[in-house]
Amino acid sequence: MKHPADSDVLGEFLVSARSLAEYRAIFMLSDADLHGRILDCPGGAASFTAEASALGAHVTAADPVYARSAEELRILAVAETDRGSSWATAHSARYRWDWYGGPQQHREMRHAAALLFGADQTVHPDRYVAAELPSLPFPDNSFDLVLSSHLLFTYADRLNADFHRNALLELARVGTGEVRAYPLVDHLGNPLDDLIAHVRKELEDKGIRTSLRETGYEFHHGAHTMLVLHP
Repeated sequence: MKHPADSDVLGEFLVSARSLAEYRAIFMLSDADLHGRILDCPGGAASFTAEASALGAHVTAADPVYARSAEELRILAVAETDRGSSWATAHSARYRWDWYGGPQQHREMRHAAALLFGADQTVHPDRYVAAELPSLPFPDNSFDLVLSSHLLFTYADRLNADFHRNALLELARVGTGEVRAYPLVDHLGNPLDDLIAHVRKELEDKGIRTSLRETGYEFHHGAHTMLVLHP
């Protein structure tokens, strides 16, 4: 899918490369969280799977982009990191840079994550499953913790409320513990209070309890909250 061409939008869905340190802050991950079965969906070009696996977690990343060859993914990860970093730098007023230290440090962290992702996906392709929400190829209750960042809500301009509901139901189906989704603003930083309230009501009507939880991370101004689905 593509977004209409416009100087004020990011364009296609971005394949992001985030580090374990970013995931810890974004999802408020404890050491205990990193010792179970974890699903990262969509995983993009994050190094989280590689880094958390090295700490003893059993991580699976799911993303439709993993249907590409390992070589294509290595090239794509770096190219998309450059695209995302350049866009963020050009629109720097939208962001808080204190967590990273500045645009250059942000770019360097994302580049390191992209390179680590490419190396790990080449050596451990079994950790990376080509799959797309809202239909995942995993049995019920496959994971102790499910993480989802920068798809839901981020692209609310092209993914409607039904998609959000169905995707979150699917993430809840494959997990036994919490589902944590971040951020709760769109890719321009706009709040989505009505959509969030609507989706939470639909989930709770189906017996899935939800809450909003503060995070230790804020890049987009105001993006300091995640949606949590409780078992």
